[in-house]
Amino acid sequence: MKMEISRSSLRDCPGISGIVPLVALCLAGVWALSALAAGESKTSDSPASREVPTVQFDRDIRPILAAKCVQCHGPGTAEAGLRLDRAASAVSLLESGNYALVAGHPEQSELIRRVTADELERMPPEGQPLDAVQVNLLRQWISEGAIWPDHWAYRPLRKPVPPQFHSLPDGTQREQWIRNPIDRFVLKKLLDAGLQPASEADRRTLIRRLSFDLTGLPPLPEDVDAFLADTSPRAYEDLVDRLLASPRYGERWARHWMDVVHYADSHGFEHDLARQIWPYRDYLVNAFNEDRPYAQFVREQLAGDALFPGDALALEATGFLATGPWDLSAQQAGNANSIDKLIAQNQDRDDVVSTVMSTFVSSTVHCARCHDHKFDPITQEDYYNLQAVFAGIDKAHRMYDADPGVAEKRAGLHARLAQLEADSQSRDLAWITPEVLMQAGRWEAELRNRQPHWQPLQLVEFHSANGSELSLQPDGSLLSSGPRPERDTYTITTQTTLPEISAVRVEVLTDESLPHLGPGRQENGNMHLNEVVFKASPASDPSSLQSLKTQSPRADFNQNGWSIDKAFDNNPQTAWGIYPQVGTSHTFFVELAEPLKNASEQLLTLELQQTHGGGHLIGKLRLSAVSDPLSASVDFTPLPEEIAAILEIPSPDRTSDQRRIITAYCLKLDLEHQIAELPAQKQLYCGTNNFEAKGGFRPAAGPREIHLLKRGEITQPGPLAVPGTLSCVPNLPSKFELAQPENEALRRVALADWVADPRNVLTWRSIVNRIWHNHFGKGIVKTPNDFGHMGASPTHPELLDWLAVTFRDQGGSIKDLHRLIVCSATYRQASTHNSDAAQLDSNNQLLWRMNRQRLDAESIHDALLLLAGRLNTQMGGPPVKQFIETKTFNLRPEADYEHFNVDDPGNQRRSLYRFIYRTIPDPFMSALDCPDGTQLTPVRSESTTALQALAMLNDKFVIRQSEHLAEKLKTSQSELPDQVRAAFQLLLSREADLEEQQLVSDYAREYGLANACRFLMNTNEFLILD
Repeated sequence: MKMEISRSSLRDCPGISGIVPLVALCLAGVWALSALAAGESKTSDSPASREVPTVQFDRDIRPILAAKCVQCHGPGTAEAGLRLDRAASAVSLLESGNYALVAGHPEQSELIRRVTADELERMPPEGQPLDAVQVNLLRQWISEGAIWPDHWAYRPLRKPVPPQFHSLPDGTQREQWIRNPIDRFVLKKLLDAGLQPASEADRRTLIRRLSFDLTGLPPLPEDVDAFLADTSPRAYEDLVDRLLASPRYGERWARHWMDVVHYADSHGFEHDLARQIWPYRDYLVNAFNEDRPYAQFVREQLAGDALFPGDALALEATGFLATGPWDLSAQQAGNANSIDKLIAQNQDRDDVVSTVMSTFVSSTVHCARCHDHKFDPITQEDYYNLQAVFAGIDKAHRMYDADPGVAEKRAGLHARLAQLEADSQSRDLAWITPEVLMQAGRWEAELRNRQPHWQPLQLVEFHSANGSELSLQPDGSLLSSGPRPERDTYTITTQTTLPEISAVRVEVLTDESLPHLGPGRQENGNMHLNEVVFKASPASDPSSLQSLKTQSPRADFNQNGWSIDKAFDNNPQTAWGIYPQVGTSHTFFVELAEPLKNASEQLLTLELQQTHGGGHLIGKLRLSAVSDPLSASVDFTPLPEEIAAILEIPSPDRTSDQRRIITAYCLKLDLEHQIAELPAQKQLYCGTNNFEAKGGFRPAAGPREIHLLKRGEITQPGPLAVPGTLSCVPNLPSKFELAQPENEALRRVALADWVADPRNVLTWRSIVNRIWHNHFGKGIVKTPNDFGHMGASPTHPELLDWLAVTFRDQGGSIKDLHRLIVCSATYRQASTHNSDAAQLDSNNQLLWRMNRQRLDAESIHDALLLLAGRLNTQMGGPPVKQFIETKTFNLRPEADYEHFNVDDPGNQRRSLYRFIYRTIPDPFMSALDCPDGTQLTPVRSESTTALQALAMLNDKFVIRQSEHLAEKLKTSQSELPDQVRAAFQLLLSREADLEEQQLVSDYAREYGLANACRFLMNTNEFLILD
């Protein structure tokens, strides 16, 4: 679609460096025209395209029953024993002795009598009655036999024979248009409707269409020139192969999949903390680039860890099970059986089940959470049987080795640890060889260095500044209770018998009285320690306080961004925190810069300042000190009392049992040291039961019991569910026969096998429709996640089945499916509008032309970087935070998208690699309709707003790329007309005509080349894919 550039479109566009109202209105109009060009008229199809000789149940009758009847005569109520959502029930004998439907006899059908009765007997009893058209449709349907076919999605998959056209008068011409079987099905529909296909698009349009479609990036001028110059018969097919072989292909199509599974890099909910799920994103990129067979792709995402143990890529695939939001606060609640926690777990399983079934089999199973599905043959039992499949896993971070060799070595060391545990319990001491004793002796010496002799500090006085009640406990700790102020400072004065103090240890401890067991008093169990101040005074003169300097603070755990050094930086805005590792005790120690001499004659006072607010206070703490300097390898964990006691006994004086115990302990340390020396493990957020317990969030000992819930209420459990799936899919079992039902992995394997089964009619229809949707902007079924009765019917059912069977039987190669689709004459059509055709098929359902599509947010973002010469093509790895992140007191981060450095190389990576916060989306990307991961997004919304034009004019990112592009043009071309010509080639993939070149050159002279580039970036021709 060539742009119309005239003086009238430029004359009111002064240098667009700021928010220019007139230009904004002008370009808002451009965006509105873009939407009209890309989209379709919203009017319904004309009568000519709807006329059929008979009533069709799915099209004409089911919507009437759903709107007027099912509320009272459906799965929830079935008044008078009648259900009108099922064929068998609809024709059964009623409690009244009548039949609702008598095929061929509307006059004998109680349904017709009641919908035409007077007010006393009329159905529906409330709301608007059926109108005359609806009643006549019901009469005609019953007269024609009340045919109630099986829903199209559940019918067996058969490979239709593609239509032939040789027998038509113009058959030879028709056959010449066809490039592959896709075109036969499309052409048949077109001819039946009295339509003709459009002519083929020109080569510039085709390369731009293909490049954006397959890689999400525009072709460069040299790519366009090479394609135009290639006169070989396979020029187009070779271009397709090159684009599919590009690493950029996997990035583009991984992004499509991430939409479907609502991928994001944070949990959502009130804290919206980050998660390490990016290895799953990298798995998707690799899987698409490597053309992973679809059945394997499915099975890895559902049960890769169980099917391929030791395979890091297969494990990373299970990130799929954890793409959705996660309520951290509710899940980490201390009471495993609290209602809030049970509700959170139920909602989490609902998210997993909904994601799995929407993604792979296009079924809205969540509608059966409270009762049988009102429209589809999905029972509540089916739904909870699916929940039972995932009853043994949670969304959590799992540690793993990316290198199989390292994984094998780690497993071997853990096996030796297990064997040592068994040996150490035996009275047979044959395993204690001279070599073992030597090794243990070395570790015993190391132990003495690593375990300082911490001595509890005696508490002389303690108080809080703002009302927390501090009480001394039998173990020498202080417990904070009573009122919980927003902020507080604990002042604790201590004394010791030590001759001097070189370091102090502070333990923050759990307690049953604290939220989530603490150690903090905040509702989530956290605490913030802003500053720690040490002072000393002679015991004889407590008022003569002198400040003490500290150094080298160390903690056993640091919350991300809230490390222990923040408590010693003299900055009240920073602090030490321990979230999300609540529900467990933590320790930090700090050295005095100069040891406190004559400590037994001194008083040591600590001020623990907790000033962040929100009740982030320490709930329980204990203090101790040491005289000797700390070694670099000091342990945070104190020795077990038994081991400490044995170490006090000279080696020759130990009993055989003591030698056995200390030797085993030292060998255990050695093996743990070897494990610690291995390369650091990676972390993956996934669906797993292999994770470290944190607070009240712990791995399930086995699959949890799942009950059918009356009305979906967790407090109203019904019958026990068993692992299973949909009962409406023909020829497949709906309940899994498992050799070990208590093995949660086998449950997921069974579901993975069910989904990937060649007989699963939903799976294969779903994926080919999803791929088709992303090529054409709408699927053969325009509701890719809903193949049920409330979803759309396929526009080309035979084509859908032919594609599904072909794809399945030829190995499930997605790249081969791309080739088949994009090499068809249907795909290669021009997008030119045809008024006559639009009269018959206004929404282009029958594909008489190619659909125009507006570029998505990622394509615009990445294209601008590429064309400006700034795209960083680094692949994989942690996401880049293309914003300035600030920590806040309530733990929820804040993201500043306005002031970050656009020119940082990390910020110039493809948008696929940006960090996505669920609750803090990027305003620029959101303006362009980029989803934020809060919902499954099988079809992106496509809005038209003035904000989009303003964003493309004034966003810092766009301004900077237009400047870089102008610099690039000036470097490559010395004269302004040549610079403008090159800008057209880069941005629009074509040459400027003489008038356009003159107009844009004049504009660039007056307002600068960067502003001229930015104007071209806002044109239909750049924003719309023909």
